[in-house]
Amino acid sequence: MLVCGIANAHEMTPTYPQFSNAFVPGVLKTNMEIFNKREDVSYYEIGAFDGEWNAIPFVTSYKVIKMEYLAHAQFDIYIKAEDKKRLMYICSKSKLTKDTVKSSAIASRICSKVK
Repeated sequence: MLVCGIANAHEMTPTYPQFSNAFVPGVLKTNMEIFNKREDVSYYEIGAFDGEWNAIPFVTSYKVIKMEYLAHAQFDIYIKAEDKKRLMYICSKSKLTKDTVKSSAIASRICSKVK
């Protein structure tokens, strides 16, 4: 028996973010955008990781972003210039809340690769 289903996830762009100098010396900045294509999810957590999936320190306005269905959100990511060599991925992960979780709910993680 073959079972097919539609897998909806959120989107995050750009796929390959570019960093530029921020207004503070020694700090780099990039701009990201999330598009919420999931009707069952309203919160997304932002993370930055190296090639071994270790967390890299970063700053953004909100590490958890609240978004309505079919909404877009833009945010800036700030990192220390010295961490740029280690930074490999900027990710957004859907956060399922207790009142919206169904037995078949799946969290999604979308990552952009830093060159």
